[in-house]
Parts: sequence; structure tokens; C-alpha cells
Amino acid sequence: MASIRGTFWEGVALRRTRAAADPDSPLRAVALPLPWDGEAGAAAALASLVPGAGPVSLPRAAEAWIARVAAGGTTAGTLDSDSAAKLAEALRALLLSRRGCPGSETWRGDAARSEPRFVLNLPAFLEPDGGFDAAGYAGACAVAIRTLDCLCGGRARRLRLGFADLAGLLTKLGLPYESPDARSVASALAALTRGAAEAESGRMAERLGALEPVALVWPAPPAETPVPGLAEAARAALDSAAAAPGLRHAALVALAPPDAAEALLGAATGGIAPAANASDQPVPDAARQAMREAVGPFLHAPLPLPLAPPGEARPARRQAATSSSVRRHTGAVLHVYVGGHKVALRTAEDPEGRLVEIAFTLSKEGAAYRSLMESFAQSVSLGLRQGVPLADYVDAFAYTRFGPAGAVEGDPAIPRATSVLDWAFRRLALDYLGRRDLPQPSEEDVMPDSLGTAAQQAPLLPMDLPRVPAVAAAATASPRGRRRSLRLVG
Repeated sequence: MASIRGTFWEGVALRRTRAAADPDSPLRAVALPLPWDGEAGAAAALASLVPGAGPVSLPRAAEAWIARVAAGGTTAGTLDSDSAAKLAEALRALLLSRRGCPGSETWRGDAARSEPRFVLNLPAFLEPDGGFDAAGYAGACAVAIRTLDCLCGGRARRLRLGFADLAGLLTKLGLPYESPDARSVASALAALTRGAAEAESGRMAERLGALEPVALVWPAPPAETPVPGLAEAARAALDSAAAAPGLRHAALVALAPPDAAEALLGAATGGIAPAANASDQPVPDAARQAMREAVGPFLHAPLPLPLAPPGEARPARRQAATSSSVRRHTGAVLHVYVGGHKVALRTAEDPEGRLVEIAFTLSKEGAAYRSLMESFAQSVSLGLRQGVPLADYVDAFAYTRFGPAGAVEGDPAIPRATSVLDWAFRRLALDYLGRRDLPQPSEEDVMPDSLGTAAQQAPLLPMDLPRVPAVAAAATASPRGRRRSLRLVG
């Protein structure tokens, strides 16, 4: 059990209650800070975040992952004893004020197996006079980047810093979600998040060495917003990032579907989603898309798909065009190395946030291979636009075997891949389907001898295949069968 002695938790009064992670789970004793009195949602969230059935206390649960952050940074050489203590104190302050904390994977001790994230609760940065604590928010972004880097042992090039409850912030500011003023505030917040995150990555690069170039061109942040000083803070953060000699990370800002961490902080909605229980009319789809377009350009990853209402029918596989206007897609470009080969995956989304297009850029491969991959990506894109579910493609192409294959650099959530397609479709499954059930191949599964020689990987003329016993053929004929042949490794 983590100790709280010697920390400011010793002076924090706790209120004890009983809560369950869900209605079907048994009640367990939960201790939360007294200022959070009456937060039944936070108690249930803490019960969900901490594995087990025994008593759970917020200070002790937090100290467990704070200790892992300090240990990871110290081992990686990014923290010394003094900076580790300061980072721990900053994390305690963010959590106690309910301004921010890591995602559920960190609380549950799974950060080493999955891609950790850090979420900031936007309404918690409102000041009593109605202003927004932009300086405090920028500082929280820096703390989050240092924390995520430590959790990844200083090796990850893609981190996930996000924010929650934009709708709650806009409501407290008195701004209708679908108004231009609301979009200007959201755009400025996204720009401030990215600028502050990249500025911190640049400061780390000054001490430890730059690994990525600075992006000197951003979408222009709003010139003004209804929140005093917010536009200026966003511009200053981007300017600070641009002045860095380089960055330690290739990507930093990504919004993710909410989990129990948002509930613990008291966030009513995740990311940029509008209020789920608004008393007025639902937000029109056009206003939702306008908000996505205001925020999306400042993110390093596509926005998560909006949650469909219960019982909503799946889209038809073929949809007739309803508009002759110019199509404008948002998306992202992801850069990794698979088996030492540089790969770029470009994605595009329709106005509803659905994936409609993919494309590959392969720098070291031959013309024939690149042409095949380009044709493959075009065929997948055609299918996606016609309504073929992404899940079907994931089941079909995850764990396909051909070179290049091996270690994946630049994607902590997928350390190994049996092919470029294996990495790409498991990455898409994470980003668009929220799937974390796909096991990682073992090191043996991605070895060259498991893939055959280079000649065997090239296209071959049709020929009779050797007979395969019926049982073995049935076992490997489906994606589920191929996954069963893989070994789950840590």
C-alpha cells in the first residue's frame, strides 16, 4: 500500500462512503477528500479505477501511480530526485483540485501495456470572476507531458494529452455550444493545449536532445475570444513552441473517449462533446461538425467518433450522394517505423467523423510494392465510403504476415507488428473502434524466418497449394483463428 506520509495528503480530510464500480459489483469502502462531499459519481469512478474489492482511498491510490511516474522518469534519466519530488507535488495538486489526472490505464497499472493518456478538466480552470486560468492550464499541460513521458520510460514519441467537458465550460461561460463565440473559445483552448505541450517537449529536448523537428506552421488561432486573455495565451504558447530547438515527441495532443478518469474529476462530458442532458433542443449535426473543424486542426490524432444513440441503425452499405458541394475531410497523418522501415498512414473522415479514406507512404520500398499498397488503400477507401464497417477490415487484415515486419517505433500501444497492414489496422481499431482486445504478437511471430524470404514475399504466379489437414485449415481460416495462433506477451 502506497504511503501518504510526508505529502500534503496528510493534511487533507477524507470522507468515507461505500460505492460500487457498477450496479452489478459489490459495494466497497471508498475515501475521498472532504471538499468532494456528495460526489457519488467520483466514488463509483474510484471504485472502478482501482482493481480489487477491498477499501480504496484516493490519496493511496494516487500515490501508487505517482510513484510509478517518478520511478519511470528516474530510470529513464529524465528526472532527478528534486524534479521527481516537484512533479509528484504538482500531480497531487492537480488531482486534489480536480483539474487533471491520467487515464484509467495508469490507475489500474496497465500503462506499460497500453498507451497512457492524461486528461485535463476544463471547467476546473475557471476563475471566480469568470475568467479562465490560462497560465495554470499551460502549466498543467507541461506537467501532463512530463508525466506521460515518464510513464513511457522516455521512449514514446507519441503521447496523448487531452481535455474534457468543453460543454460544461461553455455553459458556465454563458456561451451556446453552436455559437461562433463558443467555437472561438474551443479553437483557442486547443491551440493553447498544443502550444503548451510542444513548448514543454521543446524544453525537454534542450536538456535531453531533440528527436523531432519543430512544426513552424500551424492553423492560425482565433485573434480574439469572449474570454479575456485566452487568445493571447494561445498565441504565446505557440510562439514559445516555435522557438524550441526541436522536440522530443512527434505527437502530443489527442482527445480520447472518456473513461472513469473523467468521472473522477467531475467532468460531465468527454472532449468536445455537447452536453448529453441539455434541457434545450439537441445540438444540430452542422454545429457539431463546425466544432470539430474548429478544434481538429490543432490535434495530433483524429477526433474520436461521436457515440451513437442507443438503437441507432447501422448505415447502409451503399449511400447515395446528397450534395454536390465540395467535400472537405479532416484526418491525421501518423508516422512510425515498422521493422526499421518508415511508414506514414494518412486518414480522412467525413463530416460525421467516420473514417472514409486511408493512404500509405512508404519511403524505402520498391515501386511495385508501393503501387500495390496504394491500390490496396484505394480499394479499402472505396469500401469505407460505401459503408463497409471498419471492423470487417480489421478482422481481415490484422496479423497479416509479410515484410517489413518487426518492432514498431513511434507507437507505444503497438510495439510489434507482423506487417505494415497489421500495424495500420490495429492502430485504426484503437483510434476508431476503441478496441484493446487485440493481442500483441510475440518477438518470434515477427522474426524474418516466420515471414519467409524476400522472394517468397513477392507476388507469385497462381499455383496449387499444398494440402492442409482439414482441422488445421479450419483453425487458421478466420481472423479469430489467426489470432489464436499468436501468443499474448507483456
